[in-house]
Amino acid sequence: MLVGERMSHPVITIPPSMPITEALNLMKREGIRRAPVVKDGQMVGIVSDKDLLNASPSQATSLSVWELNYLISKIQVRDVMSARVLTVAEDTPIEIAARIMVDNKIGGLPVLRDGEVVGIITETDLFKIFLELMGAREMGIRVTALVPDKRGELAEITRAISTAGGDFIAFGVFAGENPTNRLVTLKTVGLSIEQVKALIAPLIENLIDIREC
Repeated sequence: MLVGERMSHPVITIPPSMPITEALNLMKREGIRRAPVVKDGQMVGIVSDKDLLNASPSQATSLSVWELNYLISKIQVRDVMSARVLTVAEDTPIEIAARIMVDNKIGGLPVLRDGEVVGIITETDLFKIFLELMGAREMGIRVTALVPDKRGELAEITRAISTAGGDFIAFGVFAGENPTNRLVTLKTVGLSIEQVKALIAPLIENLIDIREC
């Protein structure tokens, strides 16, 4: 899966000269938390709702409400935006985009094509993908188990379930408790809980959880 397949587009952009109050109202109206800042067709930064909110004066200020409103009206997006922006291309693998976001503690990445912003991939988009990968919206028997980390082990599990007539909705492999095992989460249909238990019992180290959901 590539970023271009799951990015949000068309993307809402903000000019650097927009007052922060207008930018914040735009974000609230559109239900977004960040937006690329674009001038003359080129991205010059990115701004988040937190950037805009943090630009407001402290509540401890002695200024009057009129003075505050005047000062706030003079603050523009260019004054609070982040000029250093990490970006990705449409053909970036989705897991690479996720890794960049996690490693840099950011919630979104503008997507560029020939220097032009064509979309944005956000943490919300990644959550939606995670739901699909885990089959969260489909009913089935969900299994979490520790399996030995050895060649062919996963193939044995999938073969045992499919041979018995089970179909897979989801199958995920994660880091285990130590280097000798892996954590597997799968969701299957066509079999009962007891059937699934019996089929995988000889192939796993520990059955952590099994349920219909």
